[in-house]
Amino acid sequence: MIRRITVVTAVHAPSARFLPEAYRSLCEQRLPDGWEWRWLIQEDGDGGDGGGDGGVAGGEGAAGGEVRAWVPEDARVSFRRGRAGGPGVARTLALARAEGPYVKVLDADDQLTPGALARDLAALEGRPDLGWATSRALDLLPDGSTAGFPGDPAEGPVERGTVLGHWAANGFRAQVHPATLFVRRELLLALGGWMALPASEDTGLLLALDAVSRGWFSARAGLLYRKWEGQVTGRPAHTDPVEREARMAVVAARARALAELGWRYG
Repeated sequence: MIRRITVVTAVHAPSARFLPEAYRSLCEQRLPDGWEWRWLIQEDGDGGDGGGDGGVAGGEGAAGGEVRAWVPEDARVSFRRGRAGGPGVARTLALARAEGPYVKVLDADDQLTPGALARDLAALEGRPDLGWATSRALDLLPDGSTAGFPGDPAEGPVERGTVLGHWAANGFRAQVHPATLFVRRELLLALGGWMALPASEDTGLLLALDAVSRGWFSARAGLLYRKWEGQVTGRPAHTDPVEREARMAVVAARARALAELGWRYG
């Protein structure tokens, strides 16, 4: 029986041109026998024509818009469009199509490194006490070079509550990168997917996962995190102090509330 890893990507028009590179990085993944991946691409914003399925996998309706032009023609790829709501909303909508025990997040402008999916899978298979996995990320700079982050933790389990503690003590910077998350689908659904925030929605999910479950960190780089002029995190609104304070407050409050309720995965 074939088991499936669902890869979820939110995309909007400015980042759509990077989809072919993300696709190539997926095609380079080698999984153990009996496993396959499916890629769910969800456009954040319907382009004004009412949305609908882009019809990449199986011809399921009319396609259109400048994002659709960059979506690969592959039976393993499914593309849909929806109302604008931010990447967290788009990814959560895509969960309606997710199948299999695991979900991997991949931003439209990022790339997986060779072997990343297999390492994520190996970390969680056979370890029912672990709910999620992350890996080292490298910045992919405009000139094609890469740069690492200082202070990566050692490879191995990430104990419950340690991500929140580090994040709160280090200027709201976690020691593991939320863009590298690989999550058990049932746990992701139980937590409601990504937070309904204009930014930091992936950090909110990471801290919620940390509150209820042990995780895993792989010291081998699993993601190339693209730095470019159009990315949302580079816009002035992302660092607006009033909004940022509100985002950080609700992210922390949610994580602490989950921890205090005492529910634990696994």
